[in-house]
Formats: sequence, C-alpha cells, structure tokens
Amino acid sequence: MKPLSAWTLQTATELPQLTSIERLESTVLSLEFYLTSDSLWIVYYWPNRSKTAFRVVFGQTGKLSIKRINQIENGLSILLKSSTGKYCTHITFPDQRYPMFRYKTDFIPDTDLLLTYWPKDILCFTKNWKITASAKIHASQIGNRSGALYFSLNRPKTGSIFYFSNLTALNPYFEQTETSGSELVGGNWPEIGFSLPLSDHKSLSAGVNYTLCDSFVLLSEVVPKNAIETSSRYIEYLAKIYKYLPKPDTSTHAWPEIAEKGLKDMQFHSGYWTYGGGHHYLNAYVSDYKTPPEIMVQLAVLLPLVEYTKWKGEKNHPIIEKLKEGLWAFYDEDLKTIVRWLPALESNLDYSEEQKKPRVMDSWYLHHPLMNLARLAAKGDKEARELLLRSINYCMNVAKKFKYKWPVFYEMGTLKIIKAETAEGEGGEKDVPGTYADLMFKTWELTHKSHFLAEAKRSVKKLEGLGFDLFYQANNTTFSAVALLKLYKLTKQKRYLELSYVCLAGVFKNVQLWKCDYGNGKHFPSFFAVYPLKNAPYTAAYEEQEVYAGLYCYYEEAKGINMIPGLKLLIAEFIRYAISRIPYYFPTLLPQDMLTTTAKTGEIDPSLWVAIEDSRDGWEQAGQVGQEVYGAGISFSVIPRQYFKIPNEEFLIFIDYPLDQFTPKKQTLYLSIGGEDEMACKLQILLVGKKNYQFKLSSIKGKTTEPLTPNSITKEHLSFTVHAKQKLKLQW
Repeated sequence: MKPLSAWTLQTATELPQLTSIERLESTVLSLEFYLTSDSLWIVYYWPNRSKTAFRVVFGQTGKLSIKRINQIENGLSILLKSSTGKYCTHITFPDQRYPMFRYKTDFIPDTDLLLTYWPKDILCFTKNWKITASAKIHASQIGNRSGALYFSLNRPKTGSIFYFSNLTALNPYFEQTETSGSELVGGNWPEIGFSLPLSDHKSLSAGVNYTLCDSFVLLSEVVPKNAIETSSRYIEYLAKIYKYLPKPDTSTHAWPEIAEKGLKDMQFHSGYWTYGGGHHYLNAYVSDYKTPPEIMVQLAVLLPLVEYTKWKGEKNHPIIEKLKEGLWAFYDEDLKTIVRWLPALESNLDYSEEQKKPRVMDSWYLHHPLMNLARLAAKGDKEARELLLRSINYCMNVAKKFKYKWPVFYEMGTLKIIKAETAEGEGGEKDVPGTYADLMFKTWELTHKSHFLAEAKRSVKKLEGLGFDLFYQANNTTFSAVALLKLYKLTKQKRYLELSYVCLAGVFKNVQLWKCDYGNGKHFPSFFAVYPLKNAPYTAAYEEQEVYAGLYCYYEEAKGINMIPGLKLLIAEFIRYAISRIPYYFPTLLPQDMLTTTAKTGEIDPSLWVAIEDSRDGWEQAGQVGQEVYGAGISFSVIPRQYFKIPNEEFLIFIDYPLDQFTPKKQTLYLSIGGEDEMACKLQILLVGKKNYQFKLSSIKGKTTEPLTPNSITKEHLSFTVHAKQKLKLQW
C-alpha cells in the first residue's frame, strides 16, 4: 500500500473511536453517519463488516459542528458550521429499489476564501477498521470525461462501488476560481474519489453559495469476474445513475437548412478543394493546400452525401461525381490496394509527422476507407465494389502478417513496423481487430464468400480479455461493436454479443456526462460529448458524427435482442444529445472570440458551414487543430436517420430518438419510440409544402388512445414531448 496522507491517518484514527450520530435507511440500504473533527462521513457496512466511508463535508480547519438535522423526502438534510462558513448537505435515496444514494453539499463562506487543500472523499476499511490494502479500480475520470469511478473490493471479496460526480453542479465554483472539471475523480489507492480543484489564486466570495460536491453512489455485492462482466455492469450501473442525473435541455436545429448551406459552401468555396493528377479532391482542412489529398477524406464526405441525396430523392449531385472521378487515383498497382495519400501529390509530404511520408499507413486508416467503399457497394455502387475487391487481399495479407494485432504505423510495401505502440507498454491500436472484422463481414455480405466471414471471426478473438483497454478510437470501437453484434445475430454465439458490450462500455466511459458552463463553455453544449481517443484533450466533430451513426446502426441491428439493462437507454440518449450538440462545431453558431486565429492546419473561416475539429475545456479556444472538411458530412448523416418522409405527403416527421416502428397506412402513421424507461424526447411535424393539414397525435395504451397536446404550434411545425417505449398514432 502507498504511503498515507496525514489527513487519512487522522481519519483512520478517529473513526473507530466514534459513535454513529445518525442512521438513514431505505428499503435496501442502511447508512451510518459519523462526525470527525473536520469531516462528516457516511459509512456503509458491507455484509462481511468491511466498511466504506464517504466524506460528505470537509471543514478544512477543523472544529466542524452540526447545527441541525432534518428529515426530508427520501433522506436527510444536515446543517453544519465551521470557522470558515456554513455547510448544508442533502443525503437522499433517488430510487429505493437499488442500493443507491446521493449526497450534495453546498457551502457559504463567511469571508473571501482560498481553498488550498482538499482530500479525496472515499476511504475503505476492513471489519477491524484497518485501511483496506488493495482494490481493483476498473475505471476513473480521464480529462474532462464523466466524473465516474468504478472499483471492486477483492481482498476480502466484498463488493463493488460505482461512484459518479455530477460536475455540472460545480460550474459556479469552476467559474469563480477559474479552475476546471478535469481529472477530479480518481486518485491513488487507498485515497480515492472526488476532490475539488484547488483555488490558490482566485478566492470564493463571502456570502455566496457554492456546491462543493454532488455525488451518486451505487453499491453492489458482486465483484466482476472478468472483463466482460466488468464492462456489462459498467453500462448497467451508469444507466441506473443516468436516470437521476440532472440533465440540460436540448436544442432543435433546422438540419435540412444546415445541410444545404454546407453543400453550397462545399460546392463554391475554393478552400475545400485541391487539384492534382487531373482531378479535384477535398482537402482535409479548409485552405490546407500543402498536405496531399487523403482517400479517407474523400469517402468520409462521399458516403453521407450519397445517403442525403437518396433521402432527398435526387439521383446524384455534381460533388458526388467529382469525388467519384478521383477515387481510382488512390489505387497503387504495385501494392494492389488503395493508399492513404494521393500518389500524384505525395511528393508534397513534409515528413513533419510520422505518417506524413509516402506509403506510411496508420492501421485504422487502411480499414476506414475500405469500410466506406463497402457501404457504397452495398448501395449498388459498382465502382466502389470493384475498388474494394481489388484492395481487400492486401488488407487480409497485412492482417495475417501482424497476426491480427495492429501497430500504429507501418510501411505499406515492406510491412515494417514504424511505431508499434500508442504509448510505452500499451500496445498498438487494440480496437482495429474489430474494424477489420467489420470490413470482412461487410465484404462477406457483398460476396457471400466464406473466407471473409472466417477472417472476421478470427480477428475478433484478439479483442477478448482487453476490457476497457480495447478502446483506442471512439468511432472505430463503435464500428467494432456493430460487427460483433452482427456476428452474434448470425451465429447465436453469446461471446460476440458480450464483446460488443465491452466495446460500448469503452465508448460510454469516454463520454462527458456533465455540462462545462464556464469560460467559453457557456457558448456550446458539452453534455454527452464523446472524445475521439482515450487520452484526447478535446472532442472532435467527425469522430462524434461517426459514433452517432455507429450507435444508430447498433440500435437498429439490436431490435428484437434482449440487451443488458440500460444499454438502449444510453444509446438513445446519446443520439438525442448528439443531434442537439454537434451543430455547435459549426463556427457560424459560435462567438468569434472563442475561436483560435492560429489553427495548426489550414485556416478558420467563421462564415463557413463546416465544422471546426475540436471543442475543448471552457478555458481554451476552439478550432486549434483546424476546420475539418472531412467533417462536412455531419448534417448529411443526421438527416436520413432523424427525418422521416411519408410518400405523397408534404410534411416530415422529425424525432431526436431512435424508432422501434415507423409504419404509414393511408392517412395514419404508427410509431413506436425507442429507448428505455420513459425518458423524454422530441417529436416534430414539419410542414414543407402548401397543403393544409389537420393533425391528431395520440398515445396508444392497450386498446385505447389518448390525444397528445403540442408544446408549440407555428406555421412551419407542431412540436410534442413523447417518451421512450411510447406507442403513437398520427392521423391527418
């Protein structure tokens, strides 16, 4: 065990000598309260008499005293006083079906005050009040991601704790002290949990109320046996807490208008395009004319644009033709595969980064464009099919060379590994076996040749036992989950379904379930944002859009499958927040002073409807990486998934949730909302023509219907609030 702080040693000495001052019980949980010289503690006694203590108030200077204890609904309210100010803490049971409790503490300082020391808020003890020597920490906060901590007490085998800090409640503290919500939940055993960021240069103001903690605790007597059980329970526990987590409202955006503005910008703004080898190509970033075109960029925009034009009912678009004309120029006859950089302009590579060299490949970059070619081929694109099949053998040879364990960078001709690991001791791109499996499965669906399916099965074996370490890049981990779900549906082998849970647990561990509302964070929503890499310091537009599309696909594929509790809830809620949040990557919706003027690549043009790559902590400027042209497909991707047409009618149905049913019959539409646990979502009827309609939306309950009243009515739309699992009938 690591050396202990003086504060922990003092607590470990005091607590065993004290008598409980209060007890709070739910139908499934009993908590004891203890007051040490400087802290108020909740202590939970496990069945084996081990103990876990949660510090709900820290008095800093000692001399902490209780002034009043009141019974409140489902809990207690305790008022305390110290030499620095007043504390009020509420301890409640959000749902008495589960061993779950919440503690929220507010503080009013008596004078302007600097907080220069703050300990973690969880300590674990044996039945004899000795500090527990070890535990297994499964997950903790990284950067600005969720304030979640999941750990098990294994020696003696005791149970597990899922702890979640609602960092949104601390925004006034962060704003006042100019601190951040980053890296606050975790710690080094045995001192773990949440601690405030220190305010050693900007004081709290006298007489102002600040929330110092808002924490949810879910207890379980189960110690997970393996990575699959750990991941599944992470999803289940997160969903249980999520239901009671304070959540911000969502915004509704006119996505079709945004799409058309973006399409116009792409068509006529020269900063999008480079000419080389006889064809036009999209730049990766606006006005980046130095870097050669990349195959991934072309297909990242082409695929959603094809989906969008099909949704519109158009046969094609000039940009689609322009992009298709140049794809074959990426094919290398010697290697028998597509390559990353356009060969005609690869002499422009400046060697400034490991991958900016001819024939150097990033492992996931090999698969990503091939996966998009497979998607286009599935839509009937014959050229995409041929280019895919001409390249697929090379991809298979590389997989076999690396034994399905992929490095970061390698040389395409020699297959010499240039960079083996993402960081020392962490291995290569661990989710790429899943993206390779996704590619193989898609190719099998196209060709029905069994060796592609065999490759998919062979590859996903490399995902077993990795747990949260499987996650490398959010979009690719999500695609891996989809491939595994499809394998499960085909084979009925449960291990594939369970491995898909491991992938999704990695994704949901990598999200930000709190709203950054300080500094620049006031200008863009961040709740439920997903980070592109496990250590990335910012969220990224394109990866978010692909995670959204991937989770939407997973939900569609999962219909009729009995999933672990809470998974469909989290997927549906991610979709709802994604389509509300992602437009704020467009600089047109942001104050210009929060955008950098010195992007790493290319230029930032605030007038363009194309996303900046990066949104960061509220104290940092956005767009530091650049304005990503390959993110231009965001709106094209959202519209076909959330806007629904009725044949021969002049209105659209928009819903910010996935659907379980959409069945039009004459002048009636039957809908079933997706998700779980009656979470609320939005449904809009959008009028897009001159025809006059009289709409009636009803909720179906058994054999009866109940009319629903719109929240708002305008000339353009009717808006309703509906709920997960709700069955609806629309008549006109």
